[in-house]
Amino acid sequence: MSGALATAGPDFPLACRSLSRSHVGRVRKVNEDRILDRPDRALWAVADGMGGHRGGDIAAELAIAALRGLADDPADITAAAIRDALQRANAEILERGAAAGGVIGSTMVVLHIADGMAHLFWAGDSRAYRAEHGAWYQLTRDHSFVQELIDEGLIASGDAAHHPRAHVITRALGVDAEVELECAALPILGDEIFLLCSDGLSRSLGAETPPDLAELDARVADALLEAALINDGSDNISFVLISADGAAG
Repeated sequence: MSGALATAGPDFPLACRSLSRSHVGRVRKVNEDRILDRPDRALWAVADGMGGHRGGDIAAELAIAALRGLADDPADITAAAIRDALQRANAEILERGAAAGGVIGSTMVVLHIADGMAHLFWAGDSRAYRAEHGAWYQLTRDHSFVQELIDEGLIASGDAAHHPRAHVITRALGVDAEVELECAALPILGDEIFLLCSDGLSRSLGAETPPDLAELDARVADALLEAALINDGSDNISFVLISADGAAG
């Protein structure tokens, strides 16, 4: 567990706490997920590597390392800086994949809190959720083959997890010369909890949503991981829970 007072703007001090967990799961031998958990800089991320023996874990680590560099730099973290860091990571992953004789890559979801706003950046099917009034809302839209089928009305959302091409994603770092990131910004409404996760968690939960979280503590994170392992656990499972205590204005 980590916690710190993150100053999210000159007129908006926001107390941010976070908890993170990463588990190899019940089937895989290598954990290709990586996490950034930096409440002191109001910056969090989950990366889910792809590439198996070629180095999916390396791809995820390169993606997270690029953001870690921003967190370690005392300069202000901006949306442009995050995008630039991920583009640099994309180029590094492409180079590493070519050296390995194939394609490696990583999905990514990033949350940065600044000036009373939650800024999201993502590519692939790693997700962000927000808990409001006891309910969870998915804030990101998967970049995946099955999501396109859902959008076209060809399959129901409940059938996505069992589709034979459920693992096919349409965006990721390390696939094209320039990664196409999707971005969103939404106001911090009050005392809120955000969840960033790899698809190993969202798929294990299935149609269920994460449990209602009245407060953030280690028992909550452990229970969420245990539930995912019991329900499925066929993939790596990684997540960060972020508590933003305060209200804009």
